[in-house]
Amino acid sequence: MRKKKYAILAVIPARGGSKSIPRKNIKPLAGKPLLTYSITEALKSKLLTRVVVSSEDKRIIRTAKRYGAEAPFVRPKALATDTALAVPTIQHAVREMERQENTTYDYVVMLQPTTPLRTTRHIDACLLQLIRTKADSVISVVRVWDKHPYRMKTIKRGRLVDFGKETKENMPRQSLPPVYLRNGAIYACKRNVLMRQNSFKGKDSRPYIMTEEESVNIDSVLDFQIAELLIKNRRSKR
Repeated sequence: MRKKKYAILAVIPARGGSKSIPRKNIKPLAGKPLLTYSITEALKSKLLTRVVVSSEDKRIIRTAKRYGAEAPFVRPKALATDTALAVPTIQHAVREMERQENTTYDYVVMLQPTTPLRTTRHIDACLLQLIRTKADSVISVVRVWDKHPYRMKTIKRGRLVDFGKETKENMPRQSLPPVYLRNGAIYACKRNVLMRQNSFKGKDSRPYIMTEEESVNIDSVLDFQIAELLIKNRRSKR
């Protein structure tokens, strides 16, 4: 374990039971397993104390270790189903690590492997914001444009009904009030907020804004193709 001013645990949740894309977390993306992009960036962080992968899948665990992450426990199968929630999954990881180390962490970060364009810079910026503001959490978000709530509809009795009320019909996107969506890249919070309040947010949650490109979230084959293009483009500029 690296010595830091604060004890900060990063957990990368990577179950093997994805239905949309089997073993999505180790599917090759631009020459490397998807999971490894999160591992590589987390290990370069100047603030994280420890980086662990939480999985029930032996192949994923082997892949994580091969790329430098630790996987010092096996996630219970009950926390690796399609309906398993993120909070108890990360709580399990915290309990396991604190039991093994006989210590208590100050902060916990969840880094989902499905956002491979998140970098060390983003991780450390989130953590610095969390520490400096003394907020309960900092969560990464992306601004919503074309899928703005004002443009969304519900269907009632076969008729389209506005989800949100525009001040003018069909407003140009530049005139829409700013709205942000969690992009799934970074959830950083105080340890006690997660463990005692069963929440990543707490009462004082701050935003860390990322671009649309940085926020690509992989859930389909098309997402893989988009992410691969962006990663190759990023590499070509180095």
